[in-house]
This record gives sequence, structure tokens and C-alpha cells, in this order.
Amino acid sequence: MGELVFVGLGLHDEKGISLRGLEEIKTAEAAFMELYTSLLPNFSKKRLEKISGKKLQVVSRKELEEENGKVIIEVAEKGKAVLLVPGDPLIATTHVALRIHAEKLGIETRIVHGASILSAVIGLCGLHNYKFGKSVTIPFPEETPTETPYEVIAQNKKLGLHTLCLLDIKAEEKRYLSIAESLGWLLKIEKKRKEKIITSNTLMVGVARAGSKKPTVKAGFLRELMNHDFGEPPHSIVFPGKLHFMEAEALVILAGASDKVREMVE
Repeated sequence: MGELVFVGLGLHDEKGISLRGLEEIKTAEAAFMELYTSLLPNFSKKRLEKISGKKLQVVSRKELEEENGKVIIEVAEKGKAVLLVPGDPLIATTHVALRIHAEKLGIETRIVHGASILSAVIGLCGLHNYKFGKSVTIPFPEETPTETPYEVIAQNKKLGLHTLCLLDIKAEEKRYLSIAESLGWLLKIEKKRKEKIITSNTLMVGVARAGSKKPTVKAGFLRELMNHDFGEPPHSIVFPGKLHFMEAEALVILAGASDKVREMVE
């Protein structure tokens, strides 16, 4: 039996791949790539093919999920197959199922980690990593009538914890949920539930294009950021819980929050 190596592409362009990841591509029988689980704003398949000297085959959601990665497994049963994945290969993706399937077939699997949106957004905000609670994805509201994101934010707030909200994408349709759309949807749920979890006075942080040379990071109250121009996607939101004085200082200095945030330290 051969092996299947999951390689992270990072967050912004083809330069986000590690040297180790690049070496894995060069020594593989075949290299596959999926681009539907996240958006890499400045990624070029052609440039990565030139750097690696290997032709890259893009696989669809159907091929990976509905067909159990058959096209990849066929290569991995005889030699070495590489699957390139945006971000960190098994963070916020469904590829664990493919890894389990491969192992059950006797195919060895390995992971070459890449930069993750989870750590990148937290680092840009300047908030303490260990004070984050459960993360949640905010879906396109017209397709999934769920109040789960609101409930997760509420649960974390009660515990004094921060919440990272990843915003839904449909890469194949080139649709990316924005911060403004997400806030509008959360405010509608607030109007219905009246729990004062998401209001015009709620402190939040908006992050756009984490991993790029010039990400946008802006902290403030919802009423201030509702119409803020965060630029091109992908977007993420953080709702802070209880603030340490160093976190409050970071939001002011690193994320442009008003001095009022320093008074919110608990």
C-alpha cells in the first residue's frame, strides 16, 4: 500500500505552503487540490505548479465527499498521493472522513500542517487564545434557518469567553458571506429572542483577509462597524467576552477600538 498526505496551503496565496509541503508535492505520484472549503484570495494554481514542477488536479466536493475520494484513493493504494487543502488540512473541513477511509483500507496517512484561520484571526485581534470558547460558522441565512450561532455566542458570553465566528462561503458560486450581512441576521434573531446578546452596543472585532500582507482588523461597537468597509472576503467576526487589561489595550492599539474599551476590563 502507498500513502496519502494532507498538505495545508495556508490562508492567502501559494506562498503559504510550507517547504515540507512543497517537498511532498514534488515526491508524489499525483497531487490533488480542493478549493471549495475556503477562499485563498490571491492563490494561483499555475504559479504553484511552476514552483513544484507538478501538475495539480482540482477535485470537487462531490468527488471528495460523495465518492469518498475515489480518484485520490486509487493513486494512494499504489503510491503516494497528496491532497492540498486551504488553511490547515483537517481544521474546519470535512476531510477527516477521507483520512479514516484511507486508514481502513490500509493506506498510511500523514498531515503537513498549514496556517489556520482559527489561530490567525485570534492572533490579529490580540485576544488571549485560551479565553476563546466554542467557535461557530454563520451560514447564509436564506438557506439554513438556524439560531445556533446566536446560541453559541450567548453560551460563551455567560462563561466570559470570546467567540470566533467563521462566515459561510460557497466558493464554487463565488459567494462569500460578509460581516454586514452576518450582523444583520444576528440582529433579526435578537429582535425575536430579546436576550440582549447582540445589540448596537455589543463589542466586536471584524477581520478580513487574514494571512494576507494587509488584513483589515477593526474593533468597536456593532453600531460603529455595521457599515464599516472591510473590503474583499473572506471575513470573520469575534465577539469578545470578559477582557483582561492587556486584551483591551490590544483592541485599542492593534484593532483601532475607541478608548472606551479600556473601561470594559473585568
